[in-house]
Amino acid sequence: ASLAKHSAEGVPLSNAVKIVENVKPIKASEGLWKDVTSGPTQFQVHVPDPVRETAGWLGMMQVGGKPTVVAIRLKLDKDGKIAEAEHLYAAIDTTKPQGKAQLANLQTPRPGLTTDVPEADRRSEADLIKIGASYYDALDDNDGSKMPFAPDCERHENGMITAGPNAGPGPNGPTPHPIAHDCKGQLDSKVMSYITSIGNRRVFAADPVTGLVMGLSHFHHPMDFKPYEVTAEDGTKIMYSTDKQMKFKPFDLPAAHVFKVGADGKVHEIEAMGFLAPLNSPSGWGDEPSK
Repeated sequence: ASLAKHSAEGVPLSNAVKIVENVKPIKASEGLWKDVTSGPTQFQVHVPDPVRETAGWLGMMQVGGKPTVVAIRLKLDKDGKIAEAEHLYAAIDTTKPQGKAQLANLQTPRPGLTTDVPEADRRSEADLIKIGASYYDALDDNDGSKMPFAPDCERHENGMITAGPNAGPGPNGPTPHPIAHDCKGQLDSKVMSYITSIGNRRVFAADPVTGLVMGLSHFHHPMDFKPYEVTAEDGTKIMYSTDKQMKFKPFDLPAAHVFKVGADGKVHEIEAMGFLAPLNSPSGWGDEPSK
């Protein structure tokens, strides 16, 4: 709300608060406080964590007049004031058909993201944190068994459906031998092997009531890998390389992920966002764990 009002007045900020926005340190009243033109919209996902005294938020705002996905991490100190604030944001280019399709998926949250888990089936905060952290291991190791994906798991990234029954081509093609679209099978195919490392992993908030877990990370893509083998859904082996399927320049992708863990303990929804940054960009916090 303070971003939309262009003022940090009234926000309980610590005198020593540190704020990082898209991997760059800023001060209160800078960055999104200046650039937000309206919002937030009805697309909002809240992840409160009283145990860790942290809170996460992922939603839509207008920044510079453009629809923009925004993720926020807040950390409170012992006095209940905000000691750390982190903003990530990425604009949606609605001048292109793909951008319009993305925006259509960013109007209201999917029901699973706003539905409470029955009290008898709720996981502890600690268990949810572990489940959230397992995603980065599953992705980094190209092993879908490392996270408890539900068969109907669907991953959205900046509004794009990138895994699940409704996923578009993405890393899955185009090819006469498509890669598995489901969350587990896609990772097992090893199609994501181009991701060299996932740094600055912080699974910082989990809410047993909703089963939501939120994490931030920093993906590194130097795009200097040797051709690697990907297994298509029909068992065909395909060699992926930088001169065919992966024609991208080196880049980083600082990202936020929200995972919904259902009553069965499996991950049903993943709502993610990320923005492109230069390769090996600093985290903005002065350090970045290698894993």
